[in-house]
Amino acid sequence: MAKKTPEYNNQSITSLKGADRVRKRPAVIFGSDGLEGCEHSYFEILSNAVDEAREGYGDVITTTVFADRSIQVEDCGRGVPLDYNEAEGRYNWELIYCELYAGGKYANNEDGAAYEYSLGLNGLGACATQYASEYMDVYSYARGEVSSIHFRKGEPVSELAKEPIPKKSTRKTGTTVRWRPDLEVFTDTAIPREFFTETLKKQAVVIAGLTFILRFEEEDGTFSEQSFRYENGITDYIGEIAGDTAMTETVLWKLETKGRDREDKDEYRLKAEIAFCVSNKVQMLEYYHNSSFLEHGGSPADAVRLGFTSAVDKKLKAAGKYTKNEAKIQFQDIEDCLILVTNSLSTQTSYANQTKKAINNTFIKEALTAFIKEQLEIYFLEKPMEADKFLTQVLVNKRSRESAENTRLDLKKKLSVSGGGDPAKSVEKFVACRSKDPEKRELYIVEGDSALTSVKLARDSEFQAIIPVRGKTLNCLKSTYDRIFKSDIILDLLKVIGCGVELKGKFKGDTVPFSMDALKWSKIIFCTDADEDGFQIRTLLLTIFYRLLPTLIQEGRIYIAESPLYEITPNKGEVEFAYNEPEKTEITARLEKEGKKYTLQRSKGLGENDPDMMSKTTMHPATRRLIRVNPAEAEATARMFETLLGDDLPARKEFITKYGSQYWEEADV
Repeated sequence: MAKKTPEYNNQSITSLKGADRVRKRPAVIFGSDGLEGCEHSYFEILSNAVDEAREGYGDVITTTVFADRSIQVEDCGRGVPLDYNEAEGRYNWELIYCELYAGGKYANNEDGAAYEYSLGLNGLGACATQYASEYMDVYSYARGEVSSIHFRKGEPVSELAKEPIPKKSTRKTGTTVRWRPDLEVFTDTAIPREFFTETLKKQAVVIAGLTFILRFEEEDGTFSEQSFRYENGITDYIGEIAGDTAMTETVLWKLETKGRDREDKDEYRLKAEIAFCVSNKVQMLEYYHNSSFLEHGGSPADAVRLGFTSAVDKKLKAAGKYTKNEAKIQFQDIEDCLILVTNSLSTQTSYANQTKKAINNTFIKEALTAFIKEQLEIYFLEKPMEADKFLTQVLVNKRSRESAENTRLDLKKKLSVSGGGDPAKSVEKFVACRSKDPEKRELYIVEGDSALTSVKLARDSEFQAIIPVRGKTLNCLKSTYDRIFKSDIILDLLKVIGCGVELKGKFKGDTVPFSMDALKWSKIIFCTDADEDGFQIRTLLLTIFYRLLPTLIQEGRIYIAESPLYEITPNKGEVEFAYNEPEKTEITARLEKEGKKYTLQRSKGLGENDPDMMSKTTMHPATRRLIRVNPAEAEATARMFETLLGDDLPARKEFITKYGSQYWEEADV
């Protein structure tokens, strides 16, 4: 029984006050008390600078990250008001930095609010960040003066100070805030450089013509500097992402409207721009609202999904592009060829929470959905060639998805056996081992029946199993899933390996999930001849694992058994094996120095080797040589296959031009 707590009565209820409201519960405001929450505290201060710039005050915002993990944000806006507020009877510095739910963004714009469209809405960010800081220093430049106030651990430690802006200063207006996130509040304050670069780039994308500068203090005390600016906003960004993969020109639509989320709610304004192009190589969907990146989407994402699916399906039907009884497209078929950004602004926003990663305004969803449908209908009429490319690619995506889903539905049946039991036992010529311990068992993949016999005689049957492959396997990098899973060789391998398969893409239905826990082998070892055919088979095997089981490469479970190139037999003593030319030279030189005569012969294929030799050189853990396949090598192999056998014709031409002469003697001419 649990231990009883002390008496619970009227005196048990307490409330957090002042800075403790944030310092003791930072996750309520920032979404986390870890690094993510610390990152969001920075975004709150940046948001205030962004709101100023969007209203037309200043065109540069500078973030400086210091080596001691303190951060500074400078804007060229109007300067945050810090002086006495007659209406509230308090100083504005106190309202902004020491009072939750206070700020200049509550009133309707007609009533004199400072901002029409605002990223900061709740009056929480500046105060919460100040509360969560080890220290914060605020400087406001306005009307020829610089006003300053200083805080420590959530409390003011100075009076409001004012002095004339120095004549030599280039600063005339704006706000500078420097603070250090407090390790007493956040478990981690080491915000990585990548977070700042990604955040500032995203802000530059959605505010055309605004420059963001990032200054980062390096270990030697110097500052590196990056700037982010998109003169034409989201259209420039889409062009950058698409590069030369774009199949259509970038489209930009703009909307301005008014509406309300419910009949009894206030009407508010909505502005939006939507840009997209079609690509069969790159796919990206991003949503922004009031400059906040909506990681989880919400209303704009729903509108894009509904609007595009409805309009594209309607056009496909009207154009007669569906075959008889063909199922309609799904949004993922459109998404797979779409590079799209929505950038919306509203005077009233319902964020899912303070971290602003999704919005749920009903009116925004409905207005954007209707707008997208209307604009797509016009686009299909006015741009028939572009529309045809778009619709054709959507159908290609749809039919590829359906083919992959059918393949996946069949795959579980193919990798299992009727009546249950171990699928490996149904694989012809698979030679099992006695051990059931997956941490000891090894699987040798050999080429052909003759090699199977030699390896079988040389193995330790307690923990070493064998599966032969017949001839050259399929190039899995070049093949569709449908073709891959028609290969008996590949299916047999997957049955024996036993851990499922990793398929990329979105599929429905019965699946064969990958599981490292289901893996039956500590090592999977390619054992092929040390000749050109053997190397090619080894490489093709590698593409199977790179495409279907990449985690096994990442986890270091794939090995190559080195076969000796030469057998060197001295007139006295044991046979020695050389695995490469330098070893052959070293062994023969040593034997000659010792005055021994010897015979040198090229090693035979695996199928011709006697069991003792196979055991010593290839099978026995104490004497064999295994090469672990690392991810970088697999990646390099994949790149070479894609260059020589893939669809990248310019890359293949460049490779042949550069290296082709090295293979001239081997060419079949």
